[in-house]
Amino acid sequence: MSPAAAEPTRVSAMAEQTYSWAYSLVDSSQVSTFLISILLIVYGSFRSLNMDFENQDKEKDNSSSSGSFNGNSTNNSIQTIDSTQALFLPIGASVSLLVMFFFFDSVQVVFTICTAVLATIAFAFLLLPMCQYLTRPCSPQNKISFGCCGRFTAAELLSFSLSVMLVLIWVLTGHWLLMDALAMGLCVAMIAFVRLPSLKVSCLLLSGLLIYDVFWVFFSAYIFNSNVMVKVATQPADNPLDVLSRKLHLGPNVGRDVPRLSLPGKLVFPSSTGSHFSMLGIGDIVMPGLLLCFVLRYDNYKKQANGDSCGASGPANISGRMQKVSYFHCTLIGYFVGLLTATVASRIHRAAQPALLYLVPFTLLPLLTMAYLKGDLRRMWSEPFHSKSSSSRFLEV
Repeated sequence: MSPAAAEPTRVSAMAEQTYSWAYSLVDSSQVSTFLISILLIVYGSFRSLNMDFENQDKEKDNSSSSGSFNGNSTNNSIQTIDSTQALFLPIGASVSLLVMFFFFDSVQVVFTICTAVLATIAFAFLLLPMCQYLTRPCSPQNKISFGCCGRFTAAELLSFSLSVMLVLIWVLTGHWLLMDALAMGLCVAMIAFVRLPSLKVSCLLLSGLLIYDVFWVFFSAYIFNSNVMVKVATQPADNPLDVLSRKLHLGPNVGRDVPRLSLPGKLVFPSSTGSHFSMLGIGDIVMPGLLLCFVLRYDNYKKQANGDSCGASGPANISGRMQKVSYFHCTLIGYFVGLLTATVASRIHRAAQPALLYLVPFTLLPLLTMAYLKGDLRRMWSEPFHSKSSSSRFLEV
């Protein structure tokens, strides 16, 4: 074959390879990962904001004095991360990762049971609004007493019962879809109940977790002769029913046919051909989700403080269109671009990628830039939810 005749063949082959590579980025598993992760962040952020509104209404009912909206809720069930916790959280996560890497066989049953309990509570929280909608027409919202266990509404009992049923079916079948449902509940619950109080804490936390993610994905193999992050994330655990059957000597046909369990610390979606799964850790959803929850609360606070004229106090050289762009939408777009970049990088390198390496810069940098341009950076950095009148009483250092 002459060189002139071979050239179109090579061009055609390159075009086919490019098409196949581009098509692999938009297969069903990747699209599902993108959509579900963004929906979980949006839903968890608005659940968090709704909890603030509910707590604000309760405070107004319990006290005759009315105050301005405070972004830091006084609800005891909500955990606010401070600077010290943000600095030490990556260290604690690293210790937990090493424990799971070296002693997984010893602690897998305990870890599976604890994860199942947390997933049950989290999924019940995820189902609660739907159950409240279903039970509202047929039953009053009175709480039923269960002695020392507490008082619960019919909607709470229904959501918890459905969650327990789903966990039991997951233990019996080990199906990936049920594992994803439990992981979704964990994502929404953590985004709703954990708060970042300021942009400074957000930067400390996300920067530390970026270093944590990069080290354990890229450099752990040089020290431990194995990719610690990938091995822990993909290693299945023994089914508690199988372990219980062997401990009690119940016989070979009792509890021995249950599958090993892939723990709900990640979202997995199969491709349309079933040839592979796309995987995204819940930390890659929750940690950027906490930042998006923070900026959503700040957008709402600023909207209330400015009387629905968000950005009216910004610099004069910033256009009105820029002032109308919310921090939440800007950061959410950055999350989408970062997730897309991480997907492209994993396809190019054909290896697992630390998603936070791409998600953190694409969410934090646009947010910091927009806050600087709007003149909100100083307030968002330290005390974003304190009014100017109260903060002016103190000497700024």
